[in-house]
Amino acid sequence: MNKRKKKVIGTTLVLVSPYKEVDPLKQAKKEKRRTIIRLILIYAFLSIAGLVCVFPFYYMVAASGMTQDEITSGKMVPDLLSFFDNLATNYYETFTRLNYMSHVGSTLLIAFTITIFQVLTTILAAFAFARLEFKGRDVLFIAFLATMMVPGELLAITNYTTLSNMGLTGLNQNAFQAFLAVVLPLIASTFYIYLLRQNFKQIPNELYLAAKMDGTSDWKYLWKVMVPIAMPTLITITILSIIGQWNNYVWPSLVVYNDDYTMISVIIRKGYLSLQGQDGAPVLQYAWQMASAVLTVVPLLILFIIFRKYIMKGTSRAGIKG
Repeated sequence: MNKRKKKVIGTTLVLVSPYKEVDPLKQAKKEKRRTIIRLILIYAFLSIAGLVCVFPFYYMVAASGMTQDEITSGKMVPDLLSFFDNLATNYYETFTRLNYMSHVGSTLLIAFTITIFQVLTTILAAFAFARLEFKGRDVLFIAFLATMMVPGELLAITNYTTLSNMGLTGLNQNAFQAFLAVVLPLIASTFYIYLLRQNFKQIPNELYLAAKMDGTSDWKYLWKVMVPIAMPTLITITILSIIGQWNNYVWPSLVVYNDDYTMISVIIRKGYLSLQGQDGAPVLQYAWQMASAVLTVVPLLILFIIFRKYIMKGTSRAGIKG
């Protein structure tokens, strides 16, 4: 029951309600001000976060057009009068000292080979885990996913030991042995198999049963029905695999002994971008290294910009149903 205050005005007793009347116009203006302030704060935070993310890329490009002295002095903005001259010099030195095109060719060969094998193994394994009925399938899949929890360092040790026993590593390593040493441990990916398996699980089982009634084999059903339906996810897997292998550094640096056969991400970290200092010790030329980083990042950036919608579409489709 609402309680009311008593107030005496002259000789008259008046009941005063404790609730104030709200002006709808004032309330709307207040809500509008709150919304504007909230949006300003959100966009300010996003702008600062965006600048933090973009700054390393800006500095990478800017430093690739500076001299060694400008970089070591902490300069953030290049001299526009000498920027393009320095840019041409730095990129020329990078191309010649790194033998850039040769290592890019080796990197592309390794990346596309690994990607092709990963896509094939992913399709076959995902189909088996999603559609084929065999004893212990779910237990095997859980055990398969559990391998994702194993630290990569442990896998590197066991893989290196296996390749060493096969005679694929060592100081007398040739180009084919180096190629196999990098490729063999990476021909399958647990994450990609899981991603495609989730996509295959979305395809109605009635479609599979109808195909079996028509006498369609599992092999034909896989390549004629399931693969075309899951094509966005397969495109995503292909792009992510190429990007991942292009950026691969730890494993190639561990198993490839001859710099002539290694990948571009590894050769950048070698001493080819150094000059001899006054004390005789090698001094890394940061401008050359920044130029090499630009040459390595730009192809991936272009690839992502072109295929970004396929990457987003493929990952979203795979996450709808478990």
